[in-house]
Amino acid sequence: MPEYSFDSVLIAFMLTLFAGLATGIGSALAFFAKRTSTSFLSVSLGFSAGVMIYVSFMEILPKAQESLNSGMSQAKAGLLCTLAFFGGMAIVAVIDKLVPAAENPHELHHIEEINKNELLKHKLMRMGLLSAIAIAIHNFPEGLATFVAGLKDPSLGISIAVAIAIHNIPEGIAVSVPVYYATGSKKKAFLYSFASGLAEPAGALIGYFLLLKYLDDTVFGLVFASVAGIMVYISFDELLPSAEEYGKHHLSIYGLISGMAVMAASLILFM
Repeated sequence: MPEYSFDSVLIAFMLTLFAGLATGIGSALAFFAKRTSTSFLSVSLGFSAGVMIYVSFMEILPKAQESLNSGMSQAKAGLLCTLAFFGGMAIVAVIDKLVPAAENPHELHHIEEINKNELLKHKLMRMGLLSAIAIAIHNFPEGLATFVAGLKDPSLGISIAVAIAIHNIPEGIAVSVPVYYATGSKKKAFLYSFASGLAEPAGALIGYFLLLKYLDDTVFGLVFASVAGIMVYISFDELLPSAEEYGKHHLSIYGLISGMAVMAASLILFM
């Protein structure tokens, strides 16, 4: 990797930090939530699922395919991308089996049921942590990509950083809302979500000092496809079923569509 000036490295890192910490904006929305009704929780979980599903299929998987295509035939790239996608699902499914899960009630209509039922609190907390892990894994290579783009072309780095920052706002919601409803602590909700965003500057630092010379397009493609699988699995296994449980059916669907629309708009704006 060529040598860069301190100023260039600093600018690239600050762009990555800005993009990563945008999760804090989403997590701050927990401070405006009223923990007296499950309607907000239902819409927010549906919104988070929409964000994760849309970004996985419309952005992360295409990027994974593009990275793999640069180093091999299209047929082989497609096969590896598909295997990595379902491999990501398999990884989180195994984690799902290993991490103790709370019993799942068939009906939940009042926030008082969450307040009184420790199993439901455990389930929501677990959902928030799984979302945080998936988002952190997703943010790590994003941070490295933003950092490298900022080094090569600051204007390109700014565009990518702004686009990623917009993406990270709803990702912050995906972590903070379940944690807030599980613990009642806005501080914990903010900190968990904020921490998931730190994976981006961490990706920049670790990538620059340790990994950059070993990473190639194939590795990036496999990681991106795996992360897409993880996010889709969590959306269908955790977020959407819970959105249905904690509110009316149409609330979760409205949230799902809204999440997709927000992600679609951000992708169009920064194409």
